[in-house]
Amino acid sequence: MSGESRMGHRLSGLAVALGLVLFLGGFAWGAVVYRPYTVPTSSMTPTIGAGDRVLAERVDGDEVKRGDVVVFRDKSWVTDADVVKRVVAVGGDTVSCCTDGKLTVNGKQIDEPYLTKGSLAEIKNFPTVTVPKGRLFLLGDERQGSLDSTAHLTDAAGGTVSRNAVSARVDAVVWPMKGMLKRPTGFESLGALSQPGPLRTLELLVVTGAVLVLVGGAYGPVASRLGRSRAHTRPEAAGAR
Repeated sequence: MSGESRMGHRLSGLAVALGLVLFLGGFAWGAVVYRPYTVPTSSMTPTIGAGDRVLAERVDGDEVKRGDVVVFRDKSWVTDADVVKRVVAVGGDTVSCCTDGKLTVNGKQIDEPYLTKGSLAEIKNFPTVTVPKGRLFLLGDERQGSLDSTAHLTDAAGGTVSRNAVSARVDAVVWPMKGMLKRPTGFESLGALSQPGPLRTLELLVVTGAVLVLVGGAYGPVASRLGRSRAHTRPEAAGAR
């Protein structure tokens, strides 16, 4: 085996090893950071449909901000199952509906492009609510049929949910492949929005790892075929002289 060939095999082995580290590392990191979840109802349409599979980043409730789509569990909502809704107000906010057909938070009208085209937030008309500290006010993107905070206004907490009830923040819909959720820019005037989790980085690690494994693994067969081709060519060249 020539020095060039030995170097090629070493580099291909290194590429395969590095590719496996990136590929498996990406999946392992994803398993720690994210949890898969199947949304059981249509209360978040058109953003998330019934039966859609989402990836939700595991977060502490203190990290949740306005506009986030969160996974939570609150027994006062008469369910022991995880629920997915959008946070529209946090502790200290005053939220009401509606002014000119728009949700109002702290006196500001909120543009909500994620709602069904042509629908108005006023479909979910409700009185003014001041959200207690450490709690969240949540709505479904399908305002007409969602059993959200507005369906629990008579509860002791006025329909709000404790931040501690939140277990994850939805980053993307992976089946069907709708991709990353868009940032809810309508809430920007009230404060900073949450940043997406590391899903893009994880995708890059997995894809890069897969490419390295394929390229590195293909080197051996390709090099052998080229070597045989050269071996067949040399005698012919010698005879021609």
